[in-house]
Amino acid sequence: MTDIVFVNPPYEQISKGHDYVKHVTNRSPSVGLLFLAAQVRKGGYKPQIIESDVDNITPEEVVKRILKMKPRFVGITLFTVGVFNAAIISRMLQKQAPEITILVGGPHMSSMGMETMKKFNEFDIGVIYEGELIINDLLSAIDKSEDLSTIAGLMYRQNGEIKVTPPPQSIENLDDLPIPAWDLLPNFPHGYLPAIFDYPRSPVATYAASRGCPFKCLFCDTSTFGSKVRYNSPQKVYEIMKHLSDEYGIKHLQFIDDLFVANDAIVRELCELLIKDKIDMTWSCTARVDTVKFETLKLMKEAGCWEISFGLESGDNKMLRKMKKAITVEQSIRAVNWTHEAGIRVKGLLMLGYPGETNESVKITTDFIKNIPLTTMNLSKFTPYPGSPIYKKLYNVAIKEEDWERLNGMNFVYEPEGLNFAELNREYKETIKAFYKRKHILKHYKKMVLSNPTHLLRLLRFFLGFLKSKVLKILNK
Repeated sequence: MTDIVFVNPPYEQISKGHDYVKHVTNRSPSVGLLFLAAQVRKGGYKPQIIESDVDNITPEEVVKRILKMKPRFVGITLFTVGVFNAAIISRMLQKQAPEITILVGGPHMSSMGMETMKKFNEFDIGVIYEGELIINDLLSAIDKSEDLSTIAGLMYRQNGEIKVTPPPQSIENLDDLPIPAWDLLPNFPHGYLPAIFDYPRSPVATYAASRGCPFKCLFCDTSTFGSKVRYNSPQKVYEIMKHLSDEYGIKHLQFIDDLFVANDAIVRELCELLIKDKIDMTWSCTARVDTVKFETLKLMKEAGCWEISFGLESGDNKMLRKMKKAITVEQSIRAVNWTHEAGIRVKGLLMLGYPGETNESVKITTDFIKNIPLTTMNLSKFTPYPGSPIYKKLYNVAIKEEDWERLNGMNFVYEPEGLNFAELNREYKETIKAFYKRKHILKHYKKMVLSNPTHLLRLLRFFLGFLKSKVLKILNK
């Protein structure tokens, strides 16, 4: 019997005939749903999880699975690009099983909760901010037909109105949270992989060891976890890594925290634990260029750190100031050089098309990334995410049409003055080519393919799918 089904709805916007792209894109599960499932199980409820994109299923297929489980509740996590598919799922459930209560939460609800509840009558109850301390009280109150107004962090419908309860307290001690419910994922860990080349060996898992970010970048939404950074203790993180190694044979762990290297002392203590009681596992994490220290980087390498992702954003100091990133290009160069010298792979996270972007700033960024020892680069198309300060500044002013389905970092939805969409897309392609066409970068990826069978297999599936799509396109002409 299942009490509640947690759903990560389909959200990847891949055009028809291009499904082969999924062979090389991210296939990691939602860590948030794994925490929630573990929490409700702790409260005596029986959960299940549906990862739509990992399973490559449509909203209709999601509904079929839910109906077979016959739950009393369905909880859907909302990222902005997945809201409309979540609404489709909810609408079908309302028609076919109106007795099911539909709950929605996640980053989009924390930033755009009222707008979402008004726009989609299909959602019964919205959970805002962190849901773990809310969920069991909420399920119990619904079961007993109790008043929801006493539960913090909710938006719900009552007599045609949307009621909002006060914000909940944040979870101060992350060690109190149960171990994520990886056991509920079918074919875990082998069916769940990050994007190709984002790991040195498999199986792979993802985990967040901290929550919150104190910085005020204008493009970032911190609605869910807030500005105060809270941490798992190093001992708890070590225990999680040991659990993943012993129970599932995990060989690489991706820390997906907003800012893993926020507290130097905590990172060093974890590294010392890993060096003392070694686990056969490598790991990767995120950091700001102004929070890393060279001695700590060397310790991280010794403890198994394989890659650090830095939010470099741009190679132009003028653009960094416009973003309120609170770093300089000089700090970026120093941190990347330190990390490379420590023997850790460096991934640069950059964006193109932020307000104020020009042909000149793009050229400065292109030269910047070619002259620092990055191994890989993730270049996103500037996206004004709901909840971010720049979203509030641009929408209904520079951007008239609000299109949540395209807010995924893969579409340009805003034209900076002096650059149109065609020029932005051309600059985007040229910047990627300028970075990846270099011989030493190609040599690195060739080595990864030859040394890791999963990369080779994923690439083969991608290319076979690509060839099939081309043949079908010719035959259908």
